[in-house]
Amino acid sequence: MSGTTTAAVALRRRAAGAGANRWVVLVVLCVSLLLVAVDATVLHVAVPAVTEDLRPGAMELLWIVDAYPLVCASLLILFGTLGDRVGRRRVLLLGYALFGVASGAAALADNAQVLIVARALLGVGGAMIMPATLSILRQVFPDRRERALAIGVWSAVAAVGAAVGPLLGGFLLEHFWWGSVFLVNIPLMLVSLPVGRLLLPESKGDDNGPWDVAGALTAAAGLFAVVLGVKRLGGGAFGVWTVLPLLVGAGLLTVFVRRQRRRAHPLVDLRMFARPAFSTSVGCIVLAMLALVGLELIAAQYLQLVLGLSPLETGLRLLPLTIAAMAAGLAGARMLRRFGPRRMVCSGFCLTAAAVVVLTAMGGQDDWPLLLTGFVLLGFGLETTLFGAYESMLSEAPPDRAGGAAAIGETSYQLGAGMGIALLGSVMNAAYAPGLTGIPGVPAAASSAASHSLGEAYEVADRLGGPAGAALRHAARHSFVHGLHVTLLVSAGLLLLGAAMALRLPRAMQCEPPAVEVPAPREAAERRVSELKV
Repeated sequence: MSGTTTAAVALRRRAAGAGANRWVVLVVLCVSLLLVAVDATVLHVAVPAVTEDLRPGAMELLWIVDAYPLVCASLLILFGTLGDRVGRRRVLLLGYALFGVASGAAALADNAQVLIVARALLGVGGAMIMPATLSILRQVFPDRRERALAIGVWSAVAAVGAAVGPLLGGFLLEHFWWGSVFLVNIPLMLVSLPVGRLLLPESKGDDNGPWDVAGALTAAAGLFAVVLGVKRLGGGAFGVWTVLPLLVGAGLLTVFVRRQRRRAHPLVDLRMFARPAFSTSVGCIVLAMLALVGLELIAAQYLQLVLGLSPLETGLRLLPLTIAAMAAGLAGARMLRRFGPRRMVCSGFCLTAAAVVVLTAMGGQDDWPLLLTGFVLLGFGLETTLFGAYESMLSEAPPDRAGGAAAIGETSYQLGAGMGIALLGSVMNAAYAPGLTGIPGVPAAASSAASHSLGEAYEVADRLGGPAGAALRHAARHSFVHGLHVTLLVSAGLLLLGAAMALRLPRAMQCEPPAVEVPAPREAAERRVSELKV
């Protein structure tokens, strides 16, 4: 009897995916993801205009930029698991509505405080949308071969969104005021809400136990504190207000883990981490993002401050990285079937490490063929890694825990990005600063101020002027390139560590057997009788 019930549940799950046009559903989910990915980066180019108009203080400006990623990262587990309980489509549609309202509030903000609150609400909406897209995708595509293709498209759209954000922001700022970078979300959300309500299937987990509200809030507070501490580390702050959030966050997350182990109906099923493929995939996502975000940040500084390219030229130079990532995402399903998760993720890490080593040949002069080669290899290798890791993680998770698994993956993504900026930024600063000591004709105070960043070094050099300013500018450029080389080598080592970690993944892509219709007991008996007569 229990076997028949299990088969019936499996059939209902497959029917949820087969009943809707799953490829149309994929388009709707990708539009959702595109909006969130664009909004994560679109503000970067608008910061000078916001500063000029609203006149925020230094701390307010920091929160205007960081409120969105901080809130989004801290609430992913809360809303991912809530979707498993109350319905993933319901959470997604509520996220659409909140995202639209918060976008309008951000566009019309007349002071820094209102903009910070609006950005925080955008983070809440993003946390409702992101894990829901992946968990609905897991439900709508029960067949692993089709799901791999869908995840490839999903990840390619994420790459497009991250690249389009700064370009779209730059275009809007040239023709409109800074609020237009938020206002563009509203018409898309007005379309997405009715279309999503009409086309997206509802799904939820099978566990009807009570939702652990206290555990969800503990996880949210712990993740918020950890991400805040990591971001402050990335900004070069090493005081008590950096260490304290890290300690508080680590303590809260420890309480959360112990609480989940004791509960009969845990918010996050920690047994998933006992599966080598799941825990390894999560670790690979962290390492891949750690390398990607830190390198992109440093590469943008190199292109603008060392080579003297404009922001638009910088975005165009980084475009091949995005195009290569899109190509890897679209080809990912075929590669996964042919090579399997282990070889695919391991090869992606190794290819990315090779790209990083190639980029160590960058110097003080523009070598665009070298940059093109390095960025193409970097984009293709990293997207291959992320695709294989996401697909393995999602396929290892039980369907009724898809929201929680997607939230864990997205949280790993955000934490890896934050740690990448902190770790590689610290390595960069440690390698850059010593080269600015003892420059002939440059006062010690000027050298100390210039050691904070290349941008500050240029400002100090302009104030000094004359031979001393020229000497400081030359030394700062040389030290930055040296620091970039050291950072790239450290990144290559981390990527090779990821390649070794990927050896724990399954060798082959294990696909579920095709759905078989379970006949009713009477029909089954009649079929057996007819077979005996034959």
